[in-house]
Amino acid sequence: MEQTHTTHTGGAAATPGAQRRVLVVEDDRTIADAITARLRAEGFQVQAAYDGPAAVASAESWQPELLVLDVMLPGFDGLEVCRRVQAQRPVPVLMLTARDDETDMLVGLGVGADDYMTKPFSMRELAARVHVLLRRVERATLAAHTPRGATLRLGDLEIDHAQRRVRVQAEDVHLTPTEFDLLVCLAGTPRAVLSREQLLAEVWDWADASGTRTVDSHIKALRRKIGAERIRTVHGVGYALETPAQA
Repeated sequence: MEQTHTTHTGGAAATPGAQRRVLVVEDDRTIADAITARLRAEGFQVQAAYDGPAAVASAESWQPELLVLDVMLPGFDGLEVCRRVQAQRPVPVLMLTARDDETDMLVGLGVGADDYMTKPFSMRELAARVHVLLRRVERATLAAHTPRGATLRLGDLEIDHAQRRVRVQAEDVHLTPTEFDLLVCLAGTPRAVLSREQLLAEVWDWADASGTRTVDSHIKALRRKIGAERIRTVHGVGYALETPAQA
């Protein structure tokens, strides 16, 4: 097993990520160093691990607030790391996959990952995803300590804002934090078409259109979970949540 090392924020300017701990798990040293450098620039404290056993040990001892986790690792793979870490305590996980494969994505989400990115990816997008996931955790924590909010019902689709839970035909559906916020955004104006740029701004807090493929991939994952017929595509424009009468 290789040793982990810690990269401190040093003299970086204070940012919204200041003092938040992120564990980067990646066996490719070049990629691990690049991710670490970018997250350090964002103001995070970063620790890196290069194999499965080291990742689990570091997660237990250092208690990171988020994991950036590669699927392919020596020792045991990222899916097993995710299972073991989530068994200790819930922690948001951004999973990295080498292939643009729906099976990899769905298996990763099934073992507790919250989001995924396919290699190669931009460091800018990775940093943005990390910030988004941590904001989701903050919102969920706040909701858990506030009075129960209204539950939105659209036919057999129920969205509980306070508990951040979704049910379809009275059955719980596991959504990642990003998927939940995407669904809430669409449900805010049923039938209205929201452009990819609008969704990027509302859900990801991105001010430009560089992440439209990100929107498309999350819409695809959301459809698989709540039913493809519930989300209408308007080609060249964006997406709309169907009402029961239309669905």
